[in-house]
Amino acid sequence: MADGGVDSEIVSQFLLNTCRLRPQLNMHAIEAAKLCADVLMPEYPDDDVEEDFIPLITGSVAEFHIEPMLPFVSDMDVMCHCNCLLAIPQGHPPPTQLPVEFHNYVKVVEIVDSHFPGYVYLEARYLLTYCPDDEKYHCVEYDRGSHILCYLPVNSDDQSTVRHGPAAFKDNSDKSVLSVDVVHCCRCLVWPSQAADWPARQRNYGWPD
Repeated sequence: MADGGVDSEIVSQFLLNTCRLRPQLNMHAIEAAKLCADVLMPEYPDDDVEEDFIPLITGSVAEFHIEPMLPFVSDMDVMCHCNCLLAIPQGHPPPTQLPVEFHNYVKVVEIVDSHFPGYVYLEARYLLTYCPDDEKYHCVEYDRGSHILCYLPVNSDDQSTVRHGPAAFKDNSDKSVLSVDVVHCCRCLVWPSQAADWPARQRNYGWPD
């Protein structure tokens, strides 16, 4: 029997040689764009909150670029992070520069190991304030020991949206193409040590590469 990795490479090459790439605009792309617009306008419990959620389409809708594959895509996966929350590895210095989408006030949490495999704590560590004079963020330290609880606003009037663990699942089967899984995330600008083994993890048939 041929090596599984060789078989995978042959099949991948066959698909690339015989199937056309996905066009730039299709129904999945339209649905994804509409969903991102919905995520950008959540209902907050506090009317004074100025934070925004920045969505990112992930999973098969974002990664499959071969047209015959698209009918087998079952849902849309969306990760969204708040522009006023940032994670850094434990012991890492707070940043003085941030990407433009971040707010002028940013809570910084440290990624702390937990005794649950695959889980970490997010401990509130700094508050960053942007200073236009020197165009840098200045930091103030929080008292140690407080933790950040991430939440994803879910419209209570929308009966099609339910919570599935960390995800808000929305069944759109009656009015759109795909159902949606939205996961609220916390952005980290460097690769955390807790995920160091992930790029080299064992993958079936070497996919994704």
